[in-house]
Amino acid sequence: MTANVAEEKTPAVPVWNDRAVSVSERVDALIGAMTLREKIAQLYGVWVGASDEGGDVAPHQHDMEEAVDLDVLLPAGLGQLTRPFGTAPVDPALGALSLMRSQARIAAENRFGIPALAHEECLAGFAAWGATAYPVPLSWGATFDPVLVRRMAAAIGRDMRSVGVHQGLAPVLDVVRDARWGRVEETIGEDPYLVATIGTAYVQGLESAGIVATLKHFVGYSASRAGRNLAPSSVGPRERADVLLPPFEMAVREGGARSVMHAYTDLDGIPAAADEDLLTGLLRDTWGFDGTVVADYFGIAFLTTLHAIAGDWADAAGAALRAGVDVELPTVKTFGTPLEEAVTDGRVPETLIDRALRRVLTQKTALGLLDGDWTPLPPALTGADLDTPDTLRGSIDLDSPANRALARTLAEEAVVLLSNDGILPLTAPRRIALLGPNADEPTAVLGCYSFPQHIGVHHPHSPLGITLPTLRDTLTAEFPDAEFRAVRGTGIDDGDTSGIPEAVRAARDADIAVVVLGDRAGLFGRGTSGEGCDAESLALPGAQQHLLDALLDTGTPLVTVLLAGRPYALGRATDESAAIVQAFFPGEEGTHAIAGILAGRLNPSGRLPVSVPRTPGAQPTTYLGPRLAHANNVSNIDPTPAFPFGHGLTYTTFHWTDLTVDHHEAPTDGAFTLALTIRNTGRRPGTETVQLYLHDPVASVVQPLQRLIGYTRLALDPGQARRLHVTVPADLASFTGRDGQRIAEPGTLELRLASSSTQPHLTARLTLTGPQRHVDHTRHLHAVFVVGQEPVARA
Repeated sequence: MTANVAEEKTPAVPVWNDRAVSVSERVDALIGAMTLREKIAQLYGVWVGASDEGGDVAPHQHDMEEAVDLDVLLPAGLGQLTRPFGTAPVDPALGALSLMRSQARIAAENRFGIPALAHEECLAGFAAWGATAYPVPLSWGATFDPVLVRRMAAAIGRDMRSVGVHQGLAPVLDVVRDARWGRVEETIGEDPYLVATIGTAYVQGLESAGIVATLKHFVGYSASRAGRNLAPSSVGPRERADVLLPPFEMAVREGGARSVMHAYTDLDGIPAAADEDLLTGLLRDTWGFDGTVVADYFGIAFLTTLHAIAGDWADAAGAALRAGVDVELPTVKTFGTPLEEAVTDGRVPETLIDRALRRVLTQKTALGLLDGDWTPLPPALTGADLDTPDTLRGSIDLDSPANRALARTLAEEAVVLLSNDGILPLTAPRRIALLGPNADEPTAVLGCYSFPQHIGVHHPHSPLGITLPTLRDTLTAEFPDAEFRAVRGTGIDDGDTSGIPEAVRAARDADIAVVVLGDRAGLFGRGTSGEGCDAESLALPGAQQHLLDALLDTGTPLVTVLLAGRPYALGRATDESAAIVQAFFPGEEGTHAIAGILAGRLNPSGRLPVSVPRTPGAQPTTYLGPRLAHANNVSNIDPTPAFPFGHGLTYTTFHWTDLTVDHHEAPTDGAFTLALTIRNTGRRPGTETVQLYLHDPVASVVQPLQRLIGYTRLALDPGQARRLHVTVPADLASFTGRDGQRIAEPGTLELRLASSSTQPHLTARLTLTGPQRHVDHTRHLHAVFVVGQEPVARA
């Protein structure tokens, strides 16, 4: 009887599958049971494409990789699956089924039943066929609204998680240093505090949905010489510490990001992928980051092919592992056989493999991928008939009405009204000339990492998967009684001027002319904006400036609309256009937002996250420069922008009054408390973006003329006023001193409360007292804004 009971006992659960055991014990036990080949297999991914019939994923071939044989690889295991949804147009339900079946196969073919971690791009929405295309990150910055960005990221994360994805390769936390760089559209702006707060909100949203957020590109990528992609970056330690690093620091400390992607670039001769001081010393030892560091695609191989600091693949793999890179993406190359042989012959110590593996397995454990009851079934397929794939087609909606509503709200807050002579909002015009290359182009609202522009362009016979109304469509709906005449005039960058005379005739015959200019997003030269699409100058691409000037000559009131990925100099249009509206690739609902603002149905509230230049060649420059970076009498080049950082108009007016300061002095470890009143003095509801800038008149090292240290959006009805209280810790005045340490030093400061970087309304002159104080990554990062609960008296 006893023997029979013993025979019927359930086999013991392996330690690594037992949720009752601590994560560290589970991981240690698994590492101890693995062979070298099995360990290394967890440190690389394979680039795959899901099957549109629901079958297994298939390896994707790229011109920078060799063929991959899954039958050979899978018995040892597999760390990651690269972009199963983002490689080709695949119905989401069938893609989820394909990923599910592949995960079951991966787990079944290795000794420990470990599935892969699946990652996808999600820069402006889940980069999958049929998924919502949200505004690009530059538009997130234009909202100055972290709460809304957090909501968007959570929605993106839920969609990704529902179909079996674990990790998202976003957000981009590079601070714009040169707007000629093609990837400006992927950034949040030119100010580190704006980038940090908006980017951290995105991380929080994505992580709240269970998706591993990946911070990129760590660090210095956006500071490349002349704005050229992958060019070397000439950045000193102070610029790196005070401009480029703060967004990553905040996203690690407050966002809870679980992954970081190294940059392609080198800083002063050290490629990020081989920078131990950066990836281990700063990121882990100082900031306390305990997640995974993943390679930017092919970045480890680039240590050999582009940077030439490694003689072969094994040397490259060893350099990356020593620096702190844990996972090779997008596919196996240096971390495969070359790394295994390098460990065997003693060139790379196995302890480096174990270190990276421990981080990878810890993350997989946290995701539930090592649990004994793990299932490859994604939530979206629960209860579905998995045996008849054709019945699944169209059953998963990644572009829900709720998603579209959120995309529209974000677009509405992101559109920036740059100038307006009173012509906007338009009042029932009878004849409208709708001109320019982006007026009737559906994809003009999309960035380069949207699925249609990133992948769909390679599959011209596949439908877009989402609805993209053009500005012609939405303006026609806003003004149903108007007569429209649409003329393209010229292309984005073809230089063709033959259509300009017809556009001029249309403008002359109209009451109002609306010209829609800007960019075409693409990659590596296929567009005018996007990765590898850098610009020689910030002149409008192609013949667009010729079209713009010709339309100004007609005398018909001209409204200039930009659908673009970067700011452009507009020549005489800066002063002569009746109005200028800037939208940074505002996503699938973007033209509804623009049309609503032109018609007056919406009151614009967007603010510039990057300066708009007055001349095309005064680059690189941002508002965040010291005195000599601004206009002066020692250079004939005037970099003063046409429209500054933080600028944006509305259809109402605001009055700022009654600034009070509790104490004009505070110690270097103290804080200041200010209060002011803001009233809507116009006739319609509106939102004012209150921006707080710090000016340090005399410092021990050269400082920016001013820098943003806080902001808040304040919605007010006509006549309504609110009292706004602001607490400003002295830590926000800190900077990197002469000894390389961050310091808060005594002296006079100015706190400027402003509606843009060049429009201060109220200024408090204050003094920090006491000794110079060293501060570190535990310092205060934010000013605290508190809005009075009861309105001050209405006018």
